[in-house]
Amino acid sequence: MVKVVKKKKKGLKSLRSSGGSSVETSSLRPKHVPKKPPCGDNCPNGNHIRLALMTIALAEKHEKPLDQAMEEAFYTFLETTPFPSTCGRVCPHPCETGCNRNEKDGAVGINKIERFLGDYGLEHKLVPKKLTDEVRAEKVAVVGSGPAGITCAYHLARRGYQVTVFEAFEKPGGMLRYGIPDYRLPPDILDAEIQRVCDMGVELKLNTAVGKDVSMDDLRKEYKVIFVSLGAHQGRLLRVEGENAPNVFTGTGFLHKVNAGETVEVGDQVVVVGGGDTAIDAARIARRLGANATILYRRTRTEMPAIDEEIVGAEEEGVRIDLLAAPIEIYTDDSGKATGMKCQRMELGEPDDSGRRRPVPIEGDTYDLKFTTLIAAISQEPDFTGFESLIEGRDWIKVDDKYKTKDDAVYAGGDNINLALAIDAISHGRVAAFAIHEMITGEAMPDDKSGMPKITADKIMLQWYEGMERVKATEMVPDERLKSMTAEIVATLARDVAIQEAKRCMSCGMCFDCTNCWSYCQDNAVIKPLIKGEPYKFKLEYCNGCKKCAENCPCGYIEMH
Repeated sequence: MVKVVKKKKKGLKSLRSSGGSSVETSSLRPKHVPKKPPCGDNCPNGNHIRLALMTIALAEKHEKPLDQAMEEAFYTFLETTPFPSTCGRVCPHPCETGCNRNEKDGAVGINKIERFLGDYGLEHKLVPKKLTDEVRAEKVAVVGSGPAGITCAYHLARRGYQVTVFEAFEKPGGMLRYGIPDYRLPPDILDAEIQRVCDMGVELKLNTAVGKDVSMDDLRKEYKVIFVSLGAHQGRLLRVEGENAPNVFTGTGFLHKVNAGETVEVGDQVVVVGGGDTAIDAARIARRLGANATILYRRTRTEMPAIDEEIVGAEEEGVRIDLLAAPIEIYTDDSGKATGMKCQRMELGEPDDSGRRRPVPIEGDTYDLKFTTLIAAISQEPDFTGFESLIEGRDWIKVDDKYKTKDDAVYAGGDNINLALAIDAISHGRVAAFAIHEMITGEAMPDDKSGMPKITADKIMLQWYEGMERVKATEMVPDERLKSMTAEIVATLARDVAIQEAKRCMSCGMCFDCTNCWSYCQDNAVIKPLIKGEPYKFKLEYCNGCKKCAENCPCGYIEMH
């Protein structure tokens, strides 16, 4: 007779219970392993999104007053950004692109909740919390009052520094004010968030252009450190003959005039060249000025870099988008005014350096397009007058990973190092402030690049979570939108709706008190906290390694080791 011996599974051992039955157990033991949620990982500024949302979502379960929870969630955003109301309106929310809930029933409306919390903070006049009452002797100059500059000033002010912000224009905000239409970002919201920073002791000097009215050398004499954050207010033209006509504008120049309150006559047919947010904004403003608007873009809709919601909004408002076409010649009349242009039909070829497929002309395929105003919204750049010493080669201002330039006393961020989103500029300002504090005090700056692993949807029990449709904010109908240059299209979420949307957060990679581990453990190895909101604990001497706690943890917080 052959004796058959069954191999035990790796990591398992057999224990005999008092009743004589055999129970397989593991030598592995449960461990709480916090994970990085993809929402926060996708946010260029690393906003603590999960913490803010779950503070609201768990308020009732943890017997916390909702107003207290909302206030805490507001301050969670203020740890990283002074602009929750602003970003809640203009950010293209890359956080939502990464949201694991996309694999179930749609991303959590993080952007709308951030806006709600930002507005909540303004409504209740919540003020930022300083990290010290000390007023430091060191003075810091910030050049530019856009998102990077104000953010840098904010984080330095929290740490007790004397900060002066120099702004070339008559109002602060940079590209947030002069590059975004009022219907997307109301000036009173921007003003309130900037004023909140000024109320922390930050001095704001308007109509003062560093490099023209004040030199960098002058600043170096008075300030220990300078942070340079020039906005990209200069639009680039098309390099097509005839573009110097008086009715041809750059996208940034056109928006600046409108946002500054100037009267701009555009006639009845406006053509905008470009596919980014500036192009979309310019076309939608043209519609509000009473003109028909056409966007000319040399690639396809898929390649358009503009925020998708804004493209849809433009189409709803009657903006025509002519794809795979580019201007090659501008027609002018005897007075020098531009009247139309010849357009070249394109097709997509091989990818270029940006990764997008390169537009290639279709030989012999051209057509004419008439207009009363032409707006070139193809790109933009800062005015570097007075800052030439910081520019290296053909590049703009170069910085290291702490946003320090080649000058040890000068840091930089925002559009003058690269064109990006407002939330990128906010990140530059925040990290630069930390680095400036580190340089002055020797205190190590926070580690934003922790080794915490990111948790993906395949590590989460999606089926455990109740299906909940993403909420929709109230929007004005297109016909009503076009009657006003300033009426905000999308409304802030109502309180109950914002709470409902926050509850869709799955708390990826962090305990949210679902009690599964405690419920499934038959050996009393999981200790439920007596105080709501405190962490669960393991009594490992009672654990037999059955893995049920880890296997039934919906958010992937528990692992066996």
